[in-house]
Amino acid sequence: MAAHRLSPSLDRLLTSVKYASFRSRCCALHCNAQYSTVSSPNEKTFDKILIANRGEIACRVIKTCHKMGIRTVAVHSDVDSSAVHVKMADEAVCVGPAPTNKSYLNMDAIMGAVRATEAQAVHPGYGFLSENKEFAKRLAAEGVEFIGPDTRAIQAMGDKIESKLIAKAAKVNVIPGYDGVVKTAEEAVKISQDIGYPVMIKASAGGGGKGMRIAWNDEETREGFRFSSQEAASSFGDDRLLIEKFIDNPRHIEIQVLADKHGNALWLNERECSIQRRNQKVVEEAPSTFLDPETRRAMGEQAVQLAKAVQYSSAGTVEFLVDSKKNFYFLEMNTRLQVEHPITECITGLDLVEQMIRVAKGYQLQYKQKDIPINGWAIESRVYAEDPYKSFGLPSIGRLSQYQEPLNLSNVRVDSGIQEGSDISIYYDPMISKLVTYGATRAEALAKMEDALDNYVIRGVTHNIPLLREIITHPRFISGDISTSFLPEVYPDGFKGHQLEAEQRKELLATAAALYITAQLRSQRLMGNLRVSSSTMDCSHWELCVELDEGRHNVEVTKSGNVYTVEVDGGTVEVNGQWNLASPLLPLTINGTPRMLQCLSRDASGKIVLQYLGTSFKVRVLSKLAAQLNSFMPEKVPEDTSSLLRSPMPGSVVAVSVKPGDTVAEGQEICVIEAMKMQNSLTAARPAKVKSVHCKPGETVGEGDLLVELE
Repeated sequence: MAAHRLSPSLDRLLTSVKYASFRSRCCALHCNAQYSTVSSPNEKTFDKILIANRGEIACRVIKTCHKMGIRTVAVHSDVDSSAVHVKMADEAVCVGPAPTNKSYLNMDAIMGAVRATEAQAVHPGYGFLSENKEFAKRLAAEGVEFIGPDTRAIQAMGDKIESKLIAKAAKVNVIPGYDGVVKTAEEAVKISQDIGYPVMIKASAGGGGKGMRIAWNDEETREGFRFSSQEAASSFGDDRLLIEKFIDNPRHIEIQVLADKHGNALWLNERECSIQRRNQKVVEEAPSTFLDPETRRAMGEQAVQLAKAVQYSSAGTVEFLVDSKKNFYFLEMNTRLQVEHPITECITGLDLVEQMIRVAKGYQLQYKQKDIPINGWAIESRVYAEDPYKSFGLPSIGRLSQYQEPLNLSNVRVDSGIQEGSDISIYYDPMISKLVTYGATRAEALAKMEDALDNYVIRGVTHNIPLLREIITHPRFISGDISTSFLPEVYPDGFKGHQLEAEQRKELLATAAALYITAQLRSQRLMGNLRVSSSTMDCSHWELCVELDEGRHNVEVTKSGNVYTVEVDGGTVEVNGQWNLASPLLPLTINGTPRMLQCLSRDASGKIVLQYLGTSFKVRVLSKLAAQLNSFMPEKVPEDTSSLLRSPMPGSVVAVSVKPGDTVAEGQEICVIEAMKMQNSLTAARPAKVKSVHCKPGETVGEGDLLVELE
């Protein structure tokens, strides 16, 4: 931003014009947000708020601030200088280079930005400094309001050991475990043996699934202690760990609480967060299908008891594990705005960011417990730049070459902090957006989510939409039969994408054939006229061969107007559509059923990649003659990769445990790769001797880079 400012009125006008597209996105979100978009003009809060965060949560806070007439300040790293949250804010300050410890965790730089912009309050979002008591103390010392609870509550609930003791005293159900700090790996083994396996090892100061490991035996405890302490130190600057009994096959259900500085506290119903991978949530919904009114009330009342025990003020979340008999146990309290807060906003009509700002200014809550409704059903899918075929989601990086959110659909909300052209880097969380759908019933919200995922256009990075769509359409999920073990139970051999049924396979083959012919016919014309005047008119019958996976399928196609009739595998498929090849979306009607497909790529050799039912399928369409001649082509011999260890994702090398000449056993750790603050141990697939090592600690590697070669 410029060092010299224009008059406030002119500056606001120019800003609104310059970033009209971003403000319109804000309006589009609020039109479908299902929560209040009007703020009381009689309540004076703050003139200027600094958002000490990035990405979608910074954009989310800015939107409410704009609604309330509050000017905003964005902070950013040097690689985020063109980020959406920077453009949306009224002012922006660079706080350092890309690594989080030098920018978004750089307390001195952020305090400098607060002073330079004369911000009256700071909203920390979630993650980064949102639960850092020292940050809240420093703000208070300078007379700047921290939009969140006071330092006592942050300290008490941010430390999992202390929070468990407080929860016990407040008569909140707790999980059996060790109440002290675990100092060494051998001490962890002894404690785990005393508690009884399985156990959960987790960071005392942690959250968001980082610094957490499940151990089923002594060896896994030692390994879990090492990785959890390293992740905790990297993510939170605090490597203290605790151990507690792991409740096998539980549900993860949390209660949203809201409290003011006058002793008033409410529970805003629950969120079901059981669909997880690596202890991080993937799909959430509100309310839960599992809770009855009595259990909901009991959980809500215990959550409020805990909030009052620490004199909590602001929005916060009390997380519980719930077993099959509806017994519930306190897990932790997050003293911040939760990632999945939009689904609570949808069913209650409250703007939680606005409520946090009101509470920070000292206003009393506007509502009583009896005023809090459950209106309808909301579902949130976390859309990540991840490869779902690798451990349910290993990070992907790249530039969004094409990006289109499904905001044209009703009752769809997208909280994002990116746009077409944005980069997804190794430095930050790979979340693209939070896709939220709302309906009067759960079935309506699920149907809307299915449509929204099919209409979501993301190009340039690998994403997890295939996994999200499979989850929300799976019979177990639809019936509500879920737990935190859902993914490994449903996909014991890993996620493989949508498995086509016979009729679906015919639909895909027919669509590919129709698309191929459409492209061929279009290539014959220029500005509506045939390219060669003497060429024959359009044909209406074709014989083709479509290759899918290892199979070859002979198809016959006839065309009448926009309708293709395809004979394939002994059946007939009718495909009808407008066939706009320039559009990323391909709305079709297949045998009378509306379908939304996406053509991800196609080339002159007949290779087409179609996104169908959420999953990308590679097909190849050839003419009958080309298919016959293709059988004479030599097949490419695949590379023997059994002796090569390649990086499964982009990241940085944390440790290399071998050197040339070493002998490794099957399952032995070779190196550790960290991406987005998560550490992944890469092991040997077979006994072998190390031939060469191509990486060293501290290096940045890309997906597929050669790390170690074995003999």
